[in-house]
Amino acid sequence: MPQIRPITDLRNINEISDICNAKMEPVFITKNGYGELVVMSIATYEQMLEVNEIDTSITKAENENANLIDAKEALLSLRRKHFG
Repeated sequence: MPQIRPITDLRNINEISDICNAKMEPVFITKNGYGELVVMSIATYEQMLEVNEIDTSITKAENENANLIDAKEALLSLRRKHFG
């Protein structure tokens, strides 16, 4: 479960750092009851970037394959076009 802490807790940055590193998830910092910052460990950030890069690559590959047609359909289309 994500940690939500008030901005005054940033005075004790060691505690925030320990939470981020122990749970490997971000800590949400609020100011006057509203979301203000997200703090996370470098390892969590790098993992998030890696997952995002993989998701982007998968989406790109799926979009490229969307234009492909089945080989049987292609051959039938060519036969109809050229041989009536």
